[in-house]
Amino acid sequence: MMDVKQTNFDGKVVKDFGSEWKRFDQKDLSAEDRSAMFESYFDIFPWDSLSSSSVGVDVGCGSGRWASLVAPRVGHLHLADPSSDALAVARSNLSEASNISFHQVSVENLPFQEKSLDFAYSLGVLHHVPDTRKAICSIARILRPGAPFLLYLYYAFDQRPLWFRILWKASDIFRRLISRLPTFIKNFVCECIALLIYFPLARIALMLDKLGMLPAAWPLSYYRYRKYYVMRTDALDRFGTRLEKRFTRQQIEDMLLSAGFQNIHFSGHQPFWCAVGIKKGS
Repeated sequence: MMDVKQTNFDGKVVKDFGSEWKRFDQKDLSAEDRSAMFESYFDIFPWDSLSSSSVGVDVGCGSGRWASLVAPRVGHLHLADPSSDALAVARSNLSEASNISFHQVSVENLPFQEKSLDFAYSLGVLHHVPDTRKAICSIARILRPGAPFLLYLYYAFDQRPLWFRILWKASDIFRRLISRLPTFIKNFVCECIALLIYFPLARIALMLDKLGMLPAAWPLSYYRYRKYYVMRTDALDRFGTRLEKRFTRQQIEDMLLSAGFQNIHFSGHQPFWCAVGIKKGS
């Protein structure tokens, strides 16, 4: 095992995610859900700034579910992840793609020259590493001037009401306990959470939305149009992970600015916070 501090990853978290992607390899993810979630992340990404020969990297690729939609649009896509189990799933899911490469590395050890890549994205990953700011700087180093970087980090509920933040605080206590359970017990508990909490709240949100009565702060309303498979995956993702950090919009902007990005733009819809920044020129 590589030194955690030296390589900016938590070995237990990497193992947990490898187990998650083996359990939910995304082969049962519907094309409709995959496309809708992809657009919710990438709708602010400046595709028109890339050429068909652009080369970029998916940092923390996991199962490769987003890479499957990015790779056909670019010249070459590198997939980087510290988990051998995750990369095995990604290789299987992307077996027909000819313009991809796989790298079992942490974000601090990305095997690319400085200022060499045309774009990068990291979705739902860097809030699970010990030093998020340092990770963003590691990605900035390998991007050429003018290259876009798409980033999604868990938000700190900075625009949510007080009762919502209190509810999250309570749920986070359970996450800290559940994430440390033996794997088979943790999986069972997370399945129960998906069935008894995610699914009912999401379907009630769907009903209220169709009636034009959905409150803006309704918990788990993001899943109202998603199938149950997505809820099962994300329940394990949310409650099965030992290391989780959350950031305000301002904190994310500050980290991107300090890493050398400019023209930072945030998505105005869920998932929060999704941002894109452009690497400054030399």
